[in-house]
Amino acid sequence: MFRDVAHLRSLSRAAQLNGISQSAATQHIQQLEGRMGVELLDRTTRPLGLTAAGKLYADLCRDVLRREEDFTASMADLKGAIEGTFRVASIYSIGLSEMPRLREEFAQVCPDVQLHVEYLRPNKVYEAVLGDQADIGFISYPESNRDLTIIPWREERMMVAAHPSHPFAGRVLLQPGELNGQNFIAFDEEVIIQRELDRFFRDNQIEVAITMQFDNIQSIKEAVALGSGISILPERTMAAEVEQRRLVAIPLDAAELVRPTGIIHRKKKKLTRAGLEFLQLVRGGLSTAAVVA
Repeated sequence: MFRDVAHLRSLSRAAQLNGISQSAATQHIQQLEGRMGVELLDRTTRPLGLTAAGKLYADLCRDVLRREEDFTASMADLKGAIEGTFRVASIYSIGLSEMPRLREEFAQVCPDVQLHVEYLRPNKVYEAVLGDQADIGFISYPESNRDLTIIPWREERMMVAAHPSHPFAGRVLLQPGELNGQNFIAFDEEVIIQRELDRFFRDNQIEVAITMQFDNIQSIKEAVALGSGISILPERTMAAEVEQRRLVAIPLDAAELVRPTGIIHRKKKKLTRAGLEFLQLVRGGLSTAAVVA
């Protein structure tokens, strides 16, 4: 529980995560402080901070819990058991498009394992994996980090998203220059995918008329489906809307325009057999040695 307080900087959120009341969490911290004779939390800051003693104790908690994870994984290997809980953090676009299928397939392979999936913003996926709140994370445009292992997953083709009544809807291929002057629904400027689209526009001397901006793919798809403009999105994220005929996806003659995705986990983390089975499923049967390399 204290590990979660240190990570989340919130007593109420840590209490909720551990299935106890906030008053019980507060009492637990007070008992710890009384036993140690020091204050662990800096209650003058918002969000909640840690004192020097609190930082030392949080490090101890993380170390102990990581050793327990390794022990549990090793014991499962000895017993040949595939059970327990496997925790996944995912950005929304990957989680919503991929997790229903992966959850169903994983249940067939590992019926005794509980798969816990949380959908988060990209920065929160990194935090969840680094803070041991998740065993692995799904991310786009993965960024290197000395404490993380990045497993490249796939490069998703980017396509023009349009309403079925849009003039582009009947086309089988678009040239980049044809996007000039089009009403365009963009991502917020701080989103990595928008920075890549801006670079693509500059390289191809394209000027679009941005009518709306959002920080997520789902909102952009809804705006396109309402006829507010076109956009450029990963092909896989539009599959459901294309099948429902709410959107059309038109290929661009731009081979370099892809969205790289990856799987991240904390370095030196010993994944359970359930975790290795899940990664093998995600990677399409890739050998275990390659998955953990």
